[in-house]
Amino acid sequence: MALDSYTNGPFLGTNRNPFSYEKVEQIDRDVSTPWLTLDQITNQLNLFGDESQDSYLQGLELATRMAVEDFLGMSIFPTQYRVYYGAYNGESGIQASLDLPEVSQSTQYGAGVVINQVGYWDSSTPPVFTIVDPTTYFYDPTGNKVICNSIPSEINQAISNPITVVYTANSSPYAAYPVIQQAGLMILTHLYNNRSNTTSTNLKEIPMGAAALLRPYKPLVL
Repeated sequence: MALDSYTNGPFLGTNRNPFSYEKVEQIDRDVSTPWLTLDQITNQLNLFGDESQDSYLQGLELATRMAVEDFLGMSIFPTQYRVYYGAYNGESGIQASLDLPEVSQSTQYGAGVVINQVGYWDSSTPPVFTIVDPTTYFYDPTGNKVICNSIPSEINQAISNPITVVYTANSSPYAAYPVIQQAGLMILTHLYNNRSNTTSTNLKEIPMGAAALLRPYKPLVL
């Protein structure tokens, strides 16, 4: 059967629907490299010459950076994920594309994502995890997916999600944008001034707050 006959299925050809992932986990993330400098932070907070809170401010900076990354779905610093896919019983040997959940924008073609590993659990007893030859797949930056030449016939059909992809979302150029950093400083200021999430009054979001600054850079998902 021709590949492009799968117009509504999870296969390569004329279809726009890659293998949907069943589960994703974050397996590595930089939690030490600063994004906003102490000079930026102390100027924002008017703490000129005060170094007594530097350790606390560095902790807030990390929390701020991770909040911005999660809001935008991008990596300010490289982040690694493992994604799980179902076996699609009866469809082994078919060329397929594996959808990736989180990717980084990049100024260079395809440089925003590095595919570290594609693998699967085979039908042995007990199952053995097998790493796929990297020459048999490639990353498609236009669709944010990994395109594999074929789904191996020996994939274990008893395991819920036997196919996995490990990949790294590289640093986004957005991290250096002044508007993104200013939004980060606004979030940090809020965390510094409000050390509890409890209040007796109704809060209203500032019209030009951090979310308004970040929203234009949040990817549109169709």
